[in-house]
Amino acid sequence: MSCQLSIIVISWNTSEVLKNCLYSVFEQREMGETEVFVVDNASTDGSANMVRCTFPSVRLISNDRNRGFGAANNQAIQLSSGRYVLLLNSDTIVLSDVLPKSIAYMDHHPNVGIMGCRVLNADCSVQRTCMRYPSLLNVFLSATGLSHLRWPAFCGREHMRYWQRDDERDVDVISGCYMLVRRTAIDQVGLLDESFFFCGEESDWCRRFRQAGWKLRFAPVGEIVHLGNVSGRKHGYQRDVMLSEGLVRFLRKHDGLAVATLSWVMLWVFNFSHFLVWYAVSFITRSSSARERSAHFLAVSRDFGTAWPRLNSEPR
Repeated sequence: MSCQLSIIVISWNTSEVLKNCLYSVFEQREMGETEVFVVDNASTDGSANMVRCTFPSVRLISNDRNRGFGAANNQAIQLSSGRYVLLLNSDTIVLSDVLPKSIAYMDHHPNVGIMGCRVLNADCSVQRTCMRYPSLLNVFLSATGLSHLRWPAFCGREHMRYWQRDDERDVDVISGCYMLVRRTAIDQVGLLDESFFFCGEESDWCRRFRQAGWKLRFAPVGEIVHLGNVSGRKHGYQRDVMLSEGLVRFLRKHDGLAVATLSWVMLWVFNFSHFLVWYAVSFITRSSSARERSAHFLAVSRDFGTAWPRLNSEPR
């Protein structure tokens, strides 16, 4: 039997923030019939047991290994029955009545396949969710630091730094921290590409929706708080390597081998140059924080070969 909304939360060692996230979900009103899934990717902090004991109505899927963001979401999507599917990060707090307002928005805009809402940081400042597709140009602007310039606005094009997320507009990529997806669109486009493990799967999915003719829309109908990188920080320096791998995989899949190779080289140069800078700073100042930054970028540079998409998990 179908329901109005299926909410899917992926968990990996985020027990406390996951609890707060689920409390905020169940405080929502007037959503219609809703089902909530938690897919636990082999957490070791008791996340799965916390869900069983505190939220017995949640449909818990406990994996015996970390299957990654895309594959874990696919598990729940295939079991879900909602007219809409919401991918929601475990490190979020759902505010006010954003869920029923999001559903109402999608009901009134049948050509929108995916929508995102306004996202706030922990200090209530606006978080720059929604972005342009990754590209060789955007990698260059990021790797050279030009993307952080306030002027010209072109330099901040990837994350649209000139936009305060205060108006409705079509975008390329909706952030997976709050991604409301139409079921009929999923049936047409298919599931997330499981060859992406940690990054890039949202951009890839959004691009496939756009290619199928669906609109992707940011609409400030309500807000959530997104703490950000609660799981990612637990990976240490490997987080940066995995982020790069997802980016390079996306570019190889959509823009070809040459673009992916150039991007990989630019990203390696970025990390190795940062190692050299921080090493020099640590040598001159004897600063422990500078030594830590130097060690971080050295480790990323050393292991950067794994940021090239592996042959045994070629893009599909």
